Amino acid sequence: MPEITRKELVLALISAGTTPRLAGVDLSALNMARLDLSGSNLRGANVSASNLQEAVLRSCNLTGANLSACQMPYADLNGANLTQANLQGTNLTGARMTGANLSNADLSGANLQSANLQGANVSGVKFSENTIWPDGKRGSAGAPTSYT
Repeated sequence: MPEITRKELVLALISAGTTPRLAGVDLSALNMARLDLSGSNLRGANVSASNLQEAVLRSCNLTGANLSACQMPYADLNGANLTQANLQGTNLTGARMTGANLSNADLSGANLQSANLQGANVSGVKFSENTIWPDGKRGSAGAPTSYT
């Protein structure tokens, strides 16, 4: 159960004047589709099973965040810090991840079909045979560094 509702989050985004600090907050199973969270601090937040379709997460700090089983098709994660993030089973179809830091992130079972990883840091990325790479290859048939 999320700590805040979508309405409360939208109001926080509008009234903050700056990017909100949501580090460690439970945002699990929350509908955040198409929200602009650019530059937000979501370090260690629980965002599992949330809908982030077409959300703007440019330059967000998502270090150690739990993004497992999220719906993130066409999300904008350009320049986001996803170091040690849990992205297991996450749908990242068509996501824009240019220049994102994915070092030591867990992409086991994630769907990255048509995602843009140009310039992304993928050192230490974990993946499984169920991971789908941008070109449609699965698991060890692709390699993270092939798409940066």
